[in-house]
Amino acid sequence: MVPRPGGSTMHYYSTRGQDGPLGYEDALLSGLARDGGLYLPAEWPRFTEADISAMQGLSYAELAGRIMAPFCDGEVDEAELTAMAQDAYAGFDHPDIAPLVPLQDNLHVLELFHGPTIAFKDYAMQFLARAFDRALKKNRQHAVIVGATSGDTGSAALEAFKGRDAVDIFILFPDGRVSPVQQRQMTSVVADGAHAVAVSGDFDDCQAVVKALFNDLEFRDQVNLSAINSINWARLMPQIVYYFAAALRLGAPARKVAFSVPTGNFGNVFAGYVAVQMGLPVERLIIASNQNDILPRFFASGAMARETVVPSLSPSMDIQVSSNFERLLFELLDRDGAATATVMQHFAETGRFEVDDSVLARARQLFSAYRLDDAGTLAEIAETAAQSNMTIDPHSAVGVYAARAAHADGTVSSDVPIVALACAHPAKFDAAVAKATGVAPALPPHLADLMQRPERQQHVAATPDAVRSLIMKMKRGT
Repeated sequence: MVPRPGGSTMHYYSTRGQDGPLGYEDALLSGLARDGGLYLPAEWPRFTEADISAMQGLSYAELAGRIMAPFCDGEVDEAELTAMAQDAYAGFDHPDIAPLVPLQDNLHVLELFHGPTIAFKDYAMQFLARAFDRALKKNRQHAVIVGATSGDTGSAALEAFKGRDAVDIFILFPDGRVSPVQQRQMTSVVADGAHAVAVSGDFDDCQAVVKALFNDLEFRDQVNLSAINSINWARLMPQIVYYFAAALRLGAPARKVAFSVPTGNFGNVFAGYVAVQMGLPVERLIIASNQNDILPRFFASGAMARETVVPSLSPSMDIQVSSNFERLLFELLDRDGAATATVMQHFAETGRFEVDDSVLARARQLFSAYRLDDAGTLAEIAETAAQSNMTIDPHSAVGVYAARAAHADGTVSSDVPIVALACAHPAKFDAAVAKATGVAPALPPHLADLMQRPERQQHVAATPDAVRSLIMKMKRGT
């Protein structure tokens, strides 16, 4: 690892330039920056090829400790992070934690659904719950966590944080716009301090409410508000790990790989970007979107233009405001907080912004983007099942399609392996899978009775006032 002068701690600053420096723990508990931006580390830690080679043979938890330690420098050491990761992933149902499965020549599927809620969000959320517990108890604090979900974040968060005395958690989801399994995973969590909240609107409406609450600084301070969405930098840290894990299995650092990532809010693929900045040899990051294709349109034209969200078979990607894109924009604008703030303000007011050709060219050096509609998604699920005897969910299907397309059109050379991230178990979207294959996948044993479990949920309007009132009524603590 390249050392920092004086052994200083890692500092975090807002993408909009008016908040920071903060240490790791303060960034964790703050979530969204007070100027409306997103926190990023002051510099990217960098591993050498020798450092990466030395990671061969580490367990997944040991790798997690090694990767995350530089971001917590001076506050949490590698040994403690490793122990937290061991505890976080102890309940996962595969010994590899994130197994890599070959699909065809130089195309692999990274199965990220072996946690308790059978979606990739478990990798971050199980760790994050322990990080929050550690920080809050140390400081004798109570926090209110509020988050928005298009399906998987909510169930993973409620499962991870349920029953924790130092936290009340409120998860907002778009009423009627998540799969039945996703909804029941949230609404069947019956525990003190855990609340599933159905909001009248789409995911972008939920996310807008969350941001509005964080921008209400008086309320934010009154309840000690924090976030577990990927707007929280600490949510992204554990997701960097499985990029390293997959690349190491395929021969890194001696061999380059590419990743195809089903993408909505841009958090998962940004974790891949961070891995690249840390020294992981990645040929390309492939953005795989459904018919809500704001990201492919941006990479085609340089214009980010919001349109109406169209419900799809892959609801976790039914997003037209990709919050984490602000982090990449900040990077592309040479970390100019004022410039980033200007662009984001314009986007908030008009639903559109454009970047110049030089900025777009920089983005295209690493990223490519593909779009797949519902009909194509069903076709990909069917083709993968027929050709490879592998059942994949609709989100994973979009990622596999994009990986195949990148090889086919030469975006990624045929001799470079592509890892397609399988972000959810197919049983979470059984109706779509059954439509494509004729067979409805079964839930794993620990969730076999899920659809018979009693539900508990709140219903509110998609307004900050409505959610604020609910929180004040139901939160515990002082």
